[in-house]
Amino acid sequence: MLAHVPYPASRYPVEVMVQRSQEFYSLMNQRRSVRFISPEPVPRQVIDNVIRTAGTAPSGAHTEPWTFVVVSDPEVKHQIRLVVEEEEEVNYRQRMGDKWVNDLQRLRTNWVKEYLDVAPYLVLIFKQTYGIVAGGQKKTHYYNEISVSISCGLLLAALQNAGLVTVTTTPLNCGPQLRLLLRRPANEKLLMLLPVGYPAPDATVPDLTRKPLDDIMVHL
Repeated sequence: MLAHVPYPASRYPVEVMVQRSQEFYSLMNQRRSVRFISPEPVPRQVIDNVIRTAGTAPSGAHTEPWTFVVVSDPEVKHQIRLVVEEEEEVNYRQRMGDKWVNDLQRLRTNWVKEYLDVAPYLVLIFKQTYGIVAGGQKKTHYYNEISVSISCGLLLAALQNAGLVTVTTTPLNCGPQLRLLLRRPANEKLLMLLPVGYPAPDATVPDLTRKPLDDIMVHL
């Protein structure tokens, strides 16, 4: 049994709560998927801190079933790009279907992922489908995909807060190859790949709008 300790809650006056919530919304509303990333170096301490933030996510039975693989080595980044582009071309040409490809046309995406070479960091998030305890026995990781997905959300918020950009990618059919390339154990499965850096000076993004509050919230 774990000991319970007092919770040091921060409680704000109502007007401060409103202000803080509005300011955080304004910050996050600027978040966009950016595919044009600068090669300018990013301090490693910033990356460490945003990963620490992602690690604060709740998880089933506090199993913390996530592994964040941070890649900055140019050769390894290029090998990742080769794997991703090979599979993505097959996805676009064969696996995805005409409807999916047509829906993506307005976003001007394709299988060429130059940012995988250019971004100073690639962060690959693996979910641990089970844990391994002393003696090699398996430990159940409850709700591992949901838990890791929540941690990815915190990671995106932490990157935005630090002034960095990324584009969320879930490269289909690349997981097993990338797991072997990065020498990850069999209990880990790739969930997401994030190129991370500053936006390129000439970066552009699609002119999208978000659904209004009334379309995403039901208040009973």
